Amino acid sequence: MTTLVPCIIAGGAGTRLWPVSREAMPKPFMRLPDGESLLQKTFNRAAGLPGVERVLTVTSREVFFRTLDDYRQLNNTDALLDFILEPMGRNTAPAIASAALHAASHYGPDAQLLVLPADHLIQDVAAFQAAVSAASAKAEDGWLVTFGLVPNAPETGFGYIEQGELIGDGCYQVAQFREKPDLATAQQYLQSGGYLWNAGMFCMRVDTLLAELQKHAPDVLLAAKTCLQVSHSKQGNRELQIELDSSTFALAPDISIDYALMERSSRVAVIPCQIGWSDIGSWQAVRELTSADEQGNQCNGETVLHDVHNCYIDSPRRLVGAVGLDNLIVIDTPDALLIADGTRSQDVKYLAQQLKRQGHDAYRLHRTVTRPWGTYTVLEEGKRFKIKRIVVKPGGSLSLQMHHHRSEHWIVVSGMAKVTNGDEEFLLDTNESTFIKPGRVHRLVNSGVIDLVMIEVQSGEYLGEDDIVRFTDIYGRVPTAEIADKSQA
Repeated sequence: MTTLVPCIIAGGAGTRLWPVSREAMPKPFMRLPDGESLLQKTFNRAAGLPGVERVLTVTSREVFFRTLDDYRQLNNTDALLDFILEPMGRNTAPAIASAALHAASHYGPDAQLLVLPADHLIQDVAAFQAAVSAASAKAEDGWLVTFGLVPNAPETGFGYIEQGELIGDGCYQVAQFREKPDLATAQQYLQSGGYLWNAGMFCMRVDTLLAELQKHAPDVLLAAKTCLQVSHSKQGNRELQIELDSSTFALAPDISIDYALMERSSRVAVIPCQIGWSDIGSWQAVRELTSADEQGNQCNGETVLHDVHNCYIDSPRRLVGAVGLDNLIVIDTPDALLIADGTRSQDVKYLAQQLKRQGHDAYRLHRTVTRPWGTYTVLEEGKRFKIKRIVVKPGGSLSLQMHHHRSEHWIVVSGMAKVTNGDEEFLLDTNESTFIKPGRVHRLVNSGVIDLVMIEVQSGEYLGEDDIVRFTDIYGRVPTAEIADKSQA
């Protein structure tokens, strides 16, 4: 029996959904109105396919622990979890090549890889399962099968697939991949009926995929092989992790699987399908998930509106008052506010790009930042001081570390803290505190069964997150020959 291995590709920053989607907390982690993230929905679809026993995820090292948290919150946790952790993004071709080599090594060359983007919404799960079944049958015949979405509008934001010869069972050979068209061309595609949206989902036998990569993109395949040979792996707790070697992975071509392989191979087939798909690629797409009131407004959070029509307002934490507005998008987060014309939601990406060029933290981080051990939230900061709220999960531990330029004052709000402060180790209960001088080695551990909540007051000449030297860390963030790390504890 063929082994089907869903491979969730979780990459990209989702810049069109700023300020909710950011580099360190990208689009797959966005919560939809039902409370589930796009990543969780993708995992549930993958793990719920008949015969699936394990799910492979290719993602960045930085968001690995957040990914685990999302998976562990789900009821469907019986599937075994494989992870390939990228040190940096090199586009989808190296990611899929690495996944194929991993699957061939562990599950055999006849295993099938089902490649699924982590940030797409599919609402008709039964139709999705039927499409996967049809794609799997065609993949068994040696085709690289992609899923083509039947268009319902002249969309200029998607790539298209031109259908070629019918090769049986509602499946067509791909005649050509088409770039994102202008509006007139998109209208022609829609009227012809022979073009499909390219969803970036694939089903392929591993041996076929590797052979086609060797033929059409040997540099990508060689780079992935070389990297995997020197990469470290660890296994336990129903999880297998492969952390790709940073120096060799950096040499991999930065190219998509479409350009590297799909547009070059003659063995590509497409299954037309209607599965209730959306790439949730803009705030306009997000607003379409909720119904509007009599004035055409969709609001999340408390609002007071007067003469406001056709607006989307998302402000879960703060009251919004609005007067005399029409067709605006308003997205409020603790540290950034977006106001956009409703017809220009695609242009939000330019704001994120500008923030990145400026080196502004709001491109990369939220005010609340997720870490393997929990979260920290910057409450206030100014010259020579910063105040944080730190939450450490049960069993969580910050690294053993020290800072050169700042002191820290820890006050326990709730829970019990196990503290290392220089040569001393002791417990701190609620309302108790400790002071850590610059240059003193320290660590914070939650040995209890409830969250540890504390306030940290930093003081010093320099309060940057790169003023940290790690000595030991239970999450593997201290490389063997490198104790300094430029990320927060």
